[in-house]
Amino acid sequence: MRLNVNIFICLFLCAEVSGIQSLEQVPWLPCMLVDERTKFSDEGHAETQYQHRDAGLQFGHPGDSALNPNTITFLVTGSKVDMRKYIEGAVVEHQLQCEIRRYSTEGIQVRWPGLGAQDHDIWFTCTLRHTNGLFVITSFLRHTPATPTPGQADYRNWAAIADREMLTTSTVMLVFTRTPSVWVGLVKQPSLHCQFDVDHKEANLTVEWSVQRRGERTTLFSHSSRSGQREGGGVELKGIGRGDASLTLPLTKQSSEGTYVCLVSVPPLFGSHDITLHIMEAPRVSLNVDSIISLVDTEKQKVVCEAEGYYPLDVEMEWFREPSGGGGGLLPEKLDTVLYSSHRHHQDGTYSLSAFFLLHASLHDSGSKYFCRVSHSSLRMPIRKSFTLIVTEDDSWNLLWLFFGCGFILVMVATLCVMLPRLSSARKANKVGTSSYITRVCVHY
Repeated sequence: MRLNVNIFICLFLCAEVSGIQSLEQVPWLPCMLVDERTKFSDEGHAETQYQHRDAGLQFGHPGDSALNPNTITFLVTGSKVDMRKYIEGAVVEHQLQCEIRRYSTEGIQVRWPGLGAQDHDIWFTCTLRHTNGLFVITSFLRHTPATPTPGQADYRNWAAIADREMLTTSTVMLVFTRTPSVWVGLVKQPSLHCQFDVDHKEANLTVEWSVQRRGERTTLFSHSSRSGQREGGGVELKGIGRGDASLTLPLTKQSSEGTYVCLVSVPPLFGSHDITLHIMEAPRVSLNVDSIISLVDTEKQKVVCEAEGYYPLDVEMEWFREPSGGGGGLLPEKLDTVLYSSHRHHQDGTYSLSAFFLLHASLHDSGSKYFCRVSHSSLRMPIRKSFTLIVTEDDSWNLLWLFFGCGFILVMVATLCVMLPRLSSARKANKVGTSSYITRVCVHY
C-alpha cells in the first residue's frame, strides 16, 4: 500500500507542477478493496470473511495501461457521472479514504438503462470519505466481464479477482452528503444534505428519507418519478430534478435526535447515506455573588455556581481557588468541599445543575480568586465564572471594649457628681464642729 501511495503522490505533485489544480484531473487514487469470501456450514448458514486488498482507482479510457501494475486497478472510464468533481476541501493523500466493495443486487435482474450495459454486468461500490467528516461519496461502478459469470453474481457466486488484475468500469450513479454528522441547537431548522447523480435522464428514480430512533424507523418523505406519488415533506421536487434531495427539518427539539437515512434508488441499485443528527445546547453559567465580595474574618457564605439549559447531560463543574498574586506560578487549588444538586430536567429537554460550597472567610485568603469551571461537549473551551474575596478584621471586640470603657467613665463621672456635693457638705459641717469645740474650750478656761 505504501508503494501505491508514493506513486499517487508523485502523480499528484506532477499535476500541480504542470498547473493542474482541479481534483477532477487527478489520474489515480489509492484504495482498499474489501473483498468477501463466503463459506457455508453443514447446516447451510453463511459465514462471510472479509479480506482487505490493495487497489487503486485509475481515471482514463478503455485500453489504458495500469499506472501501478503491482496492484488491483479499477479503471474508471468516461461517464456523465464523475465522482472527482464532488471532492472538495480534501488533501487527497492525507484526508481522503477510498474503499471499494462488491455490490449485490439481491436477486433484482434488471439491465441498467445506461449506454453499454449488459445483463451479466457485475457491480462495485466505491466510497470516498473525508477523514474530518466533510463529506461521504458512494459511487456505483459497473463492470462488464469478458466471460459472463454463470448464474446471478452475488455473495454466493462472486467471481475471483487476481492480485494484479485490471477491471474496466464506468460510474453510473452516485449518492453523497456533505453532512455525515450534524450538531445543532434547539429550535433550529437544519438542512440535511443529500445529492445524487445518474448517468441517464428520466431514470426510474425513487427518493426516500427516514429516521431511526431507538430501533423504530419512521418514513419522513418519499417520491417516485415513475408514479409521481409523493408522501411527507421537507424536500423540494424541483431540487430532485437537479439531483438535490436535501431534507429541511422542522424546528428541532430533543426528540429530533436520531439517524436520518437518505435513500436514492434506480433499479437495480440502491444508494443510501446515514446522517446522524445530534442536539447540543451550551450551558448558561452564573454565580450567586458579585465579582468582588467582602466578608469579615470568620464570616461564612454559601457560594453557588449554576449551569442551566444544557444538552446532553454530560456536564462537568469544578470550583478552584487561586491565591492572591497568582500563587507564585502554582496551579489553582481544586476545592474538595463542593456539593452538587441533582440534575434538573426541563420541559424543553435541557438540564440544569448547581455546584456550591460554604466559604469560610479568613484574613490570609483576602485577595484570593475563586472560579467555577464548566465543561460540556457543546463547548470548545470551558466556561469560567469567578469572584475575588476581600476579608477584613473583625472590629466587634474593639467596639465592645470601647462601649465598656465609655460606660465606666460615665459611671465614674456620675459617681463624682453625686459624691462631691456630699463631701463639700461634710467638710463644712466638720469646720463648724471644730469652731464650736474651740469656743467651748476657751470658755471653760
